Amino acid sequence: MKKIEEGEQAPEVSGKDQNGNEISLSKYRGKKVILYFYPKDDTPGCTTQACNLRDHHDDLIAKGLTVIGVSADTEKKHQNFIEKYELPFPLIADTDKEIINAFGVWGEKKFMGRVYDGIHRVTYIIDEKGTVLKRFDKVKTKAHVEEILEALNMN
Repeated sequence: MKKIEEGEQAPEVSGKDQNGNEISLSKYRGKKVILYFYPKDDTPGCTTQACNLRDHHDDLIAKGLTVIGVSADTEKKHQNFIEKYELPFPLIADTDKEIINAFGVWGEKKFMGRVYDGIHRVTYIIDEKGTVLKRFDKVKTKAHVEEILEALNMN
């Protein structure tokens, strides 16, 4: 599946967050959005990334950036993950992988000699008009906010 490239329009997608509320990208027009895709709630790398975004959330908001996470976990798993780590941003429960497939982040992965299909850890920065400004394919989970701000010349 083809990933959305920088300079392309982000797909018009929507899904339910951890509370069952509908979140659509079109609702965020006029704002810059950090849309990050991650494999699974409450796993080491995903927790590190989410907590890095949490720890710098106020700074991101002050710079006009909105954070939204997406994985194939259920609303309930997202609720538990948010409560456990006090995450201040919504997580979309894309259990049917509609958003994941629209952005092309589902595909073959390799881990410890095993090959399987799963969600690639990819972050998109989407501008106020819905255009992809930046795509991160190799996310540094411990320093993700730093790499985002650096890429946007906001550090």
